[in-house]
Formats: sequence, structure tokens, C-alpha cells
Amino acid sequence: MNGFTPMHEDTIAAITTPLGEAGVAVIRVSGSHAVEVADGCFKAAGKHASTLSLTPSHTVLYGHILRNERRVDEVLATVMRAPRTYTREDVVEISCHGGITATKSVLDALLAAGARLAQPGEFTKRAFLNGRIDLAQAEAVADIIHARTELALAAAEQQLQGTLSSHIGALRDELIRILAHIEAHIDFPDEDIDPDTQSELCGKIRIATQSMRKLLATSDEGQILRKGVRASILGRPNVGKSSLLNQLLGRDRAIVSPTPGTTRDTIEETANVRGIPVIFIDTAGLRESSEAIEVEGIKRSRDSALKSEVLLHVLDASEPLPPEDVMLFKEFQNRKRVFVLNKNDLPPASMPELPANCPVVRLSALTGTGIDDLKDTLKQLVWRGEISVEATEIMINSRHQEALNRAMEGAEASLVSLQLSAGLEVTAMELRIAVNAVGEIVGKTSTEDILDSIFSQFCIGK
Repeated sequence: MNGFTPMHEDTIAAITTPLGEAGVAVIRVSGSHAVEVADGCFKAAGKHASTLSLTPSHTVLYGHILRNERRVDEVLATVMRAPRTYTREDVVEISCHGGITATKSVLDALLAAGARLAQPGEFTKRAFLNGRIDLAQAEAVADIIHARTELALAAAEQQLQGTLSSHIGALRDELIRILAHIEAHIDFPDEDIDPDTQSELCGKIRIATQSMRKLLATSDEGQILRKGVRASILGRPNVGKSSLLNQLLGRDRAIVSPTPGTTRDTIEETANVRGIPVIFIDTAGLRESSEAIEVEGIKRSRDSALKSEVLLHVLDASEPLPPEDVMLFKEFQNRKRVFVLNKNDLPPASMPELPANCPVVRLSALTGTGIDDLKDTLKQLVWRGEISVEATEIMINSRHQEALNRAMEGAEASLVSLQLSAGLEVTAMELRIAVNAVGEIVGKTSTEDILDSIFSQFCIGK
């Protein structure tokens, strides 16, 4: 193993490409016996055929996968030896024909040869446990897989490259230096900390908390890029909600009909809006109804509105405002929303003053005029400042946010303790809380429960 000892002795295998019909599928094998396991079912072809065990690292061999002496598939086997692999263990990747049956047959042969099926995220977990990446970088792998816009992908790539880890590492190192200084004074209780040193340490703690605040300020944007923004399209029947959804998506997704009440259930689709993944939800028209199916659709519309970050309240600008819309103004008055005055291609009707502090966009869902204005308005409503690759270099997720909040509390408590001379032991205790909380972000301090929670969200094969 080139002097490298892996963290695990068992060997795992899984399909790393999506199941389904495709030209090629890949099965990954990783562990201390990965090459031996693969050799148990792989037979090289050609005049200079060799076993995988005798093959140099990062070499591809052509051959067949066998099970019970029967050919399963024609494959390419790539041998990669530790530590220059994704997991820092010996790895063999089998490229076979795509398709559920062929791929599963190759996997079954590898399992019969001694591997066990990998758990969700286990390859990346091993990469973390074996020191190839830290915990923040491991999370970035999942973010890359699930990225729905180029900016989301750029943010994940930055995290995988270690941009966030570098900032967290520097912050943690500084907190440790401050803690070491405090503990050095605790070791000599007869010597009081002099005012100049106390002031210097207080200043360093303040700088550290400022760094935490800057990181915490990225949490909203980070959540938006990772999970997207939910935007419910609300309004009375026949105001153009489904037509608006189709324009925002750039394709016909919802059925458009002049018959009121066509949409009976919510329809969800994701679109890239100025780099932001937005989940648009087309809803049933809000009105009084006695029909059971439509009543259920209206209930779901209101439920969707409660779960959405933004509401697009669509109004028919070609007709006078009916009392039903005024009631909807009041019902959703505390929600972040945009008033969409649709049917701008028709002669406008008199429109009363709309609720203040809510953006208004005039457009035609029929012709598409004004759709760009709506996208710009949505972006301004949910994102601070410019959206650019540079702006996505450091963006924390909800786990990082929770850990940084605990670190902030500890650091601020240590600052108060130090300023009031409440006892260096108390100051040191609070600083240790901050150090441990910051360390959780990159996995310097982590529990098995935290790791299980993170990696269980990965797909099998990654």
C-alpha cells in the first residue's frame, strides 16, 4: 500500500453512475482488498493479458467480468493504488455497459468476490476519515452533485477547493492561540494578567467574532443556492397563472385553458432565474367553491403559500379589481410578495392603489413581454448585492451556521469574562466552546452522529 494504512479493512463496492439505459456505467470498488476482490471476477483479454494485482497504478485493462465461469460483461478495469485515489485506499473502477441488468450483474459479481455494498456517501466518508478532504469539502461534493445553476456549482467548487476551509482554519488557529495565552496565565496564578495584555487579547477576540459575523452573513445566500427559493404563483382563476409558469420555464408545463379551475393541484418546477434556482409552484385559483376536488386544490394552494419564501400574486390588469383580490391582499399581507399585473397586451382597466412596500411588475404571460422585469425583481427581492462567481467564494450552509452561532456565543462570553476579570478559567472555558464549535465545520471535532447525518444524505456510489 506504498506505506499508507487505510482507516478501514473491509472493501466496499457500488454503482457510481445513475441507473438506467446508458452507453457506459461505472462501478467503484474501494478498500484494502479492492484489487484482490476485482481480480476475483475480472479476466483480462489479449496477448499480453495480466491480472489486476500485477498492474501498475492508474492503468486501464480490457477484459471481462466473470461469475461462475460465465461472462457477465465486457469491461474496462482501472486500477488506482493508495494513496493517490479518491478515498486514499486502493480503488478499482469497472466501466461496463450501461443498463440496469448489465450494471447490476457486474456489481453482483464483485459482491460475490468479497466486497460489500457501500452505504450512502461511504466513499466520500472514507476520503474524509483518511484525511484527503475535510468535512466542509465533503459536503461540497454533495452540493456539486445537486447544483441546479452554474452559480450554485461555482460556490460548491470553491468549497471543494478549500476556500471556506482556509478561512475556518485561520479562525480556529487564532482562537487556539488566544486560548493558549489565557491558559498560560492560568498556570501561573500568582501573576495577574497586565492591562495591556488584557486589552490586546480582547482586541483579538473582537477580530475573531467579526470574522464569524462575516461568515454568518453568507448563510442566506448559501441556502438559496443550495436549496433554491420557493415562489408560489397565486391568484383568482383565469388571471394567467399557468401561462406565467410556462413563460418563466420557457416551455409548456402547465395546461392553459379559458375554463376556470383547470389547475386542480400544485405543479412544481425549478428554473434558473439570474443564477438563482427558483422553485415555481403553479396553484389552483383561489375562489369559493363547492366542488370537492377544487376545494382540496385551493387548500393545497394556501398550504404552498405558507411554505414559500416569495408569493407572485397575479392580477388581471384588463379588468377592474374584484373584492376577492382585496381579500387576498389582507390574507397574505405579511408575506414577501410581488404583484404581477398580467394581460398587459390588453387595454388596461382602472387599478386601485396596491399595498405599499411590494414591487409591482406589468407583463403579458401571453407574449412574454415583461418576464425579464419579473426575473430582475425576484432576484432583487431574495439576494443582496450582485450575483457573481466572486460573490459565491465563501457561502456557509445551515450546519456551519449553527456551529458558528455557538462559536459566537462562546467567543462573546469569553470577551465579557475577560473584560470584567471574572476569572481566566471562565474565559478559557468559553473559548474552548468556540474552538470546538468552529472545528466542527471542518471535522476537527465531530461526533459519529454528525458524520452519519451528513453522509446519509449522499447517494449510494458517492
